[in-house]
Amino acid sequence: MKILPASLFANAVFALSLALLMAVGVWYLKADGTQLPDATRHLTQADLLNADVPDRTPPPATVDSKTLPGVWQPVVLPYAQPFALPQQTGASAGAAGSVRTDWYRLSVHGVPDPGQPLVLYGVRIKTEGTIAVYANGRLVHRAQEHGPLWNSLFTPLWVVLDNAVEDAPPTEILIRIQHPPHTREAISSFWLGPADALRGRYYARQWLQRELPATLSAAFLAVGVFALFVWFRRGHERRYLLFFHLAAVSFAGHLHYYVGLPIVGGWFAWLTSNALFWLLTVIHLFMRQLHGRRLTWLTRAVIGVSLVVSVLSLPMVGVLPVYPSTSILVPVIYGVAVVQSVVVSVVGAISSWRRSVDGLLVAVGLCVCSLLGMSEWLIYNNVISVEGWFLGAYANAVTFGVFGFLMYRRYISAIVEVEQVNANLAYRLQAREAELEESHRLLREAALRQTISDERQRLMQDMHDGLGASLISAIRSVEHGGVSDLKVSQILKGCLDDLKLTIDSMEPIEADLLLLLATLRFRLEPRLEGSGIALRWEVQALPALPWLDPSSALHILRIVQESIANILHHTRASEIRVVTARVGEGVTVSIDDNGQGFDVRHALAAAAGRGLHNQQRRAHAIGGTVGWRSGPTGTHFTLWLPLTR
Repeated sequence: MKILPASLFANAVFALSLALLMAVGVWYLKADGTQLPDATRHLTQADLLNADVPDRTPPPATVDSKTLPGVWQPVVLPYAQPFALPQQTGASAGAAGSVRTDWYRLSVHGVPDPGQPLVLYGVRIKTEGTIAVYANGRLVHRAQEHGPLWNSLFTPLWVVLDNAVEDAPPTEILIRIQHPPHTREAISSFWLGPADALRGRYYARQWLQRELPATLSAAFLAVGVFALFVWFRRGHERRYLLFFHLAAVSFAGHLHYYVGLPIVGGWFAWLTSNALFWLLTVIHLFMRQLHGRRLTWLTRAVIGVSLVVSVLSLPMVGVLPVYPSTSILVPVIYGVAVVQSVVVSVVGAISSWRRSVDGLLVAVGLCVCSLLGMSEWLIYNNVISVEGWFLGAYANAVTFGVFGFLMYRRYISAIVEVEQVNANLAYRLQAREAELEESHRLLREAALRQTISDERQRLMQDMHDGLGASLISAIRSVEHGGVSDLKVSQILKGCLDDLKLTIDSMEPIEADLLLLLATLRFRLEPRLEGSGIALRWEVQALPALPWLDPSSALHILRIVQESIANILHHTRASEIRVVTARVGEGVTVSIDDNGQGFDVRHALAAAAGRGLHNQQRRAHAIGGTVGWRSGPTGTHFTLWLPLTR
């Protein structure tokens, strides 16, 4: 599986960024550019009244705009106040006051009654203070009083009016904002109309400014926690730990987009703004691991700037004689963060060029985040309209996408590596199997040759001992004379029987002793009939003998043949009885005759008992035993064979 090259991914990131911006624009046009009903009024004109007071005061329950001290000045909404430096001396400060109260008067005469609740909707109020809204002189909305009003930045204003004005349509709306005199306040235009007509644009703005960034940030943090648990098991891979730090710091750095915490003294602003610098630090350390360059000077500079900004921006008003407000501090911090982000991304891209595709991807993603973060700085400094979009909220999406793609690349690379290892193992296993198969083939051929050689040697030995000896005896008898033709014929018939037995032992008998004995009966029955001896065949079914091979079969045939030959030559019997039976862990083949008996002990001790000894030797070779019991009425011969050897 192929991995996307760096140039293709850079183009993909750029295309996705453009698509994201276009999507935001489409949503905005859909929400803010639609034709509204006649009962809805877009308020773009207002009157402004400035007043300085010694300290913050809670908004009164009622107020009359005609009794407020000062001169009303017309302004066009959206409106941004000019920047003013704080007074340097105590006297001037006391003259000017420590808190400024701004009143915005919106005239809404002639708004028709829609027959349903009226709401006041505004995109944003940017201030460091408190906000109160009055309808016909009565308080209908009051915002939080502590710290920077993050909700006023990222949550659209939505105030229901009818419940507080005794069901009479409002004719005048007052917006009261109290803030330090040196902060830069900005206020958007407003819409007044039925809730059903304005709810769509309100929720669209709410979803794009808060819900979507919150979802992306939470997903990023969840993946970061997963990476942390992976690092617990694979501690040597620091990338997973850095990825967790990246997700956690990025989550903290974007809390102000969707969380409004009333933290006194600007600690919330300090947390979210300084998290950006540590986010850049983690990204720089991550890129160092990717491209392998130490960049000691840049590392010290990045960490040093992050430490200095974090210390100098601590909201310790009681310690420092002069502390800039959040509305002044945040734009400065964002400006420094944008510069540091550009430096880190450019140096990271140069260091990763032709060394690390992953490092180049991170650098491109950081550059895109820097561009998105520029909107933050421009809105905070009132360079663009306060009704614009904080695109920095989507920097988390870009970061999540880039590092998610890195994890995807790593996952795919791991799969490819495993597949290559498996393919290599399969190839080696196939080669090994081929070697083993060849070895087995050679072993089978060697075993076959050895078996053939052993069988040939056995047959030669058996023919030498049996057929050869009989032929030599016949030749000598003929050479010395004195042997009748009948005797020579008997000798030659014996030689032929030996040859037939040797051939019969090669036939497949499938471990069946009865089949082997039936073959012997077929060979010997003509001789018995010619000699006038009756054969009684009383065999029964016997269990199979797994060890019965051609060599063992020949031994059994020789033993039984020798026993019957002794009866024919020495006992003068008229009847032979063959019986089979199972005895214990073996089977027996018994041969009885009614001829004259012989002294078994004397025969075994005499030289003439060579045939009996051959029977014993052959029985011993196949794990069996032979025995004789002889008397005046005949001889009983028994061959015992084991079921298993």
